[in-house]
Amino acid sequence: MIALDSETTATKAWAELNRVFAAAKLETPVIDARLLVCHTLGLDRMGLLKEPNRQLGAKAADLIDAARRRLANEPVSRIIGERAFWGRTFKVTPATLDPRHDSETLVETVLALLKEAPSDKPLRILDLGTGTGCLLLTLLAEVPDATGLGIDISPEAIIVAKANAARLGLAERARFQPGNWAAGLTKSFDVIVSNPPYIRHGDLAALPADVAAYDPVSALDGGPDGLAAYRQILASLPPLSPRARLVFELGAGQASSVAQLIQGRFATTAILTIRRWHDLAGIERVVSATFDGQPQFAAP
Repeated sequence: MIALDSETTATKAWAELNRVFAAAKLETPVIDARLLVCHTLGLDRMGLLKEPNRQLGAKAADLIDAARRRLANEPVSRIIGERAFWGRTFKVTPATLDPRHDSETLVETVLALLKEAPSDKPLRILDLGTGTGCLLLTLLAEVPDATGLGIDISPEAIIVAKANAARLGLAERARFQPGNWAAGLTKSFDVIVSNPPYIRHGDLAALPADVAAYDPVSALDGGPDGLAAYRQILASLPPLSPRARLVFELGAGQASSVAQLIQGRFATTAILTIRRWHDLAGIERVVSATFDGQPQFAAP
């Protein structure tokens, strides 16, 4: 039973949802409870601290409904329609993958590579399978003179990404369009990033309920071995500029396979460095390829 009514204050509602969520053994009960209370009352975290005694009033029923959805394993981001990523808030919908902190490793990787070899010209960034646009838009926010293009096969996802660009004041530097990976692109790019689907098809049924029931299957299913999207992306790559950076997110245990696919896509005369990057859990989460000179594709 969730003990909330119209006279319950914001802080008491937070405590009550924390109690209920902890009893249900949810992973982050305190954070989940706070986010739902804040969203229901239209407060940010600071607003909750400033107005601890605000009563729920007519919003009590809405908060109870949100709590029940969370108890049924619906992610908080799906309930409130947004997710925090790299210190910014992104709109999410059923058409998009829910951004996760693992993907921040990709952002860290790109920024580290750019710091190691700064560019003397504005960068062009390509984000393949952009979803919410969180990767491209975060990079554009962190690299102020860069411009970027986000591609997604879902027109609905493109609408979400454009809305996020507008919310973050980045619409003038970010373009989004539907497409099948990089097929048909002819202009060169300095940085290409992607968090493609990499779950093996046979493993989809074993995914946690809050992933399997809410993330688009097209953003999860990586084919029989989990590597289908990497092959498709590498086969469709547009020209890369000299000293380009190619950065992929991947699943646990896939780093060697993805590195081999990258190596096989480029001619032996292309001088490239392939590196692996770990996330906070120590998992090899990202593989990057950088080039010293003009990248050349291997003969088919």
